[in-house]
Amino acid sequence: MSRARLPARAALLALLFASGAAANELDPARLGAPPTDMWPTFHGDYSGRRFSPLKQIDERNVPSLQIAWTSRFNDVGAMRGAPQPVIKGTPLMVNGVMYMTLPDLVFALDARTGERLWTYKWVDKGGHLVGNRGVGMWKDRLYFMGPDNWVICLDSRDGKELWRKEIADARKQYFSTSAPIVAGDHLIVGVGGDAMDIRGFLLSLDPQTGEEQWKFHVTPGPGEPGIETWPDAESASHGGGGTWLPGSYDPELKTLYWGTGNANPVYAGQGRMGDNLYTASLIALDVDTGKLKWHFQAMPHDTHDYDGTNTPILYDRVVNGRTMKLVSYAARSGWFVTADRVTGKPIVSMPYMEPLKWVKGRNPRTLEPISDRDNDPKTTGSIGNANPTNWYNPSYSDTNGLFYLNTVRGMGLYYLYDTSPKPAGYAGGGGGAIGEGTRVLMAIDPLTGKHAWEHAYPNLASPGSTVGPGLMTTASGLIFTGDDQNNIIVYRAADGRILWHLRANANQSNGPISYMMDDKQYVVLAAGDTLYAFTLPDAMVQR
Repeated sequence: MSRARLPARAALLALLFASGAAANELDPARLGAPPTDMWPTFHGDYSGRRFSPLKQIDERNVPSLQIAWTSRFNDVGAMRGAPQPVIKGTPLMVNGVMYMTLPDLVFALDARTGERLWTYKWVDKGGHLVGNRGVGMWKDRLYFMGPDNWVICLDSRDGKELWRKEIADARKQYFSTSAPIVAGDHLIVGVGGDAMDIRGFLLSLDPQTGEEQWKFHVTPGPGEPGIETWPDAESASHGGGGTWLPGSYDPELKTLYWGTGNANPVYAGQGRMGDNLYTASLIALDVDTGKLKWHFQAMPHDTHDYDGTNTPILYDRVVNGRTMKLVSYAARSGWFVTADRVTGKPIVSMPYMEPLKWVKGRNPRTLEPISDRDNDPKTTGSIGNANPTNWYNPSYSDTNGLFYLNTVRGMGLYYLYDTSPKPAGYAGGGGGAIGEGTRVLMAIDPLTGKHAWEHAYPNLASPGSTVGPGLMTTASGLIFTGDDQNNIIVYRAADGRILWHLRANANQSNGPISYMMDDKQYVVLAAGDTLYAFTLPDAMVQR
C-alpha cells in the first residue's frame, strides 16, 4: 500500500486521541484561507480556483519529482453494480490526516505514508454508484453522501457515525455523488438524477444537527420567476437540473455560486419548449436564505446532455481602472462567461470552443447564447459538439491570471428516439465522437475570452472524446494534470511547455491537491484505484 514507512497507524491514532479533538479539528476559518498546510475543502478554499500558493516545487526542480507513497484501493471489492473502484473524489488533508471516498466508503489515511487509519462503510439501499466526489469537514466532523441520498455525519477521529439524514427518495431516481461543503453556518448538499423524473435542488443543513435550513429548487414552481420558460408547471416539476458537483462561495457577499444540470427529458425537448430555467445555468444564491440573486443560462433548452455543473471560479481583478469581484464559468456546453459576481452582469460571454453547432446567436440584453432548434437531436441523427468539457475541475492561476480547462474539440451524432408529445427519460442518445476529435488543454484569458495558448494531446488510443482530468495550478507557475494515456503531466503555466511526466497504472481520475507538511510540499492525485503522493528528494528541500 505504501512505499514510505514513517509513523505507524497505531502511533498516529494514539496521538490523535491523546491530543483531544484539536488534534484533528478544523477551524472553520481555514475553509476560506489559501490552502497551505491543509487542503480542507473540495476546491482547497471557497474560490473554486484549485490554486496552490505553494512554491517549493517549481520549474527548476520539478524534473526531480518522485513518488513519496502510493495507496491502492483494489481490495475493497466490487460494489453493487459497479466495476473496480475509480477514485473520482478530492481528498481532504487536515492536520496530517487525509480523508478520501469511494461510493459507500470513507477512508482516513496518514498523509505522510498513505496508510489507512480507519474505514467507514455505508450500506446503501439504492442510488447510482457512478462515483463519489469526497467529504466536507467542519470542526471535528466529516460529512459524506451515500448514493441513496443520505447525508452521514462522522467523527473525524475514528469514523464513528454521529447522525444521518435522508434528503431525497432514491425510489424516485434521485442519487447523490457530491462532496458536501460548509459555507458559514451552512452545510450545502446537492443531488443528481440525470434523465430521471426529478426536480433538482440545493439543500442547506445545520452542520451541528442536520436540521434543514432552506431548499432551493432549480426548476421553478407555479407563479415563481422562470416558470414562463416552461410550457407548464407540471413539466417544470419533472425538469431535472441536478446539482451534483460542489460550487463556490464568497463569504463577504454571503453568496453561493453553483452550476446546474441538464433539463429532462434529456435529448427530447418537444415536451418542454422554452429555455427551461434554471437548468444548465450558473446561479447565485443567498447563503442564509437560499434565495436566487441572479443567473446566467449557458445552455438554454438543453437537448444534448450538457450538464452545467461545472465549477464557478471566483477572483478579483482590475477592469477599466477599478477592482471588480468576478466569476468565470466554462460550461460543458462550450460557452464561457466572466461576470460581475455581485450583479451577474457579464463582461465576457462567448464560446471557448469553435464552432458551437447548437448556437445561433446571443441575446443582446443578457448576452446569453440562443439555442438553435435545428440542431436538436433527430430520428435520423444530427451532428453536434462532442462534450466540450465535463465535470473535471478547471483551475485559475493567481500568478498569471489565466483560466485553464481540459476540453475536447470534435463532433458527435445525436439521435431522438421518442417523438411523442410527452417523452420521458433520455428519449434519445448520442455524443461520443465522429471523425477526428482532439483533446485540448486550453489557457484562456478570462477578461477577453481569448486563448493564451493551447496544448493538443496526441490521439493515440481514442478519437479524443474523453474529457479530463482535473487541474491544479501553483504559485510557482506550474499546472498539474494528465492525459488519456495514463500520464501524469506538469506543464509550465505561462506557455504550456511540458516539464515532467510519469506514467501511472490508469488515467488520472480526479483533481490534484497540494499541501506543505514537515517542510515538504506534497502533490496528491488519483489514477484509477490508486492515490499517488509526490514530493522532492530530501536533498533538494531547503529546511
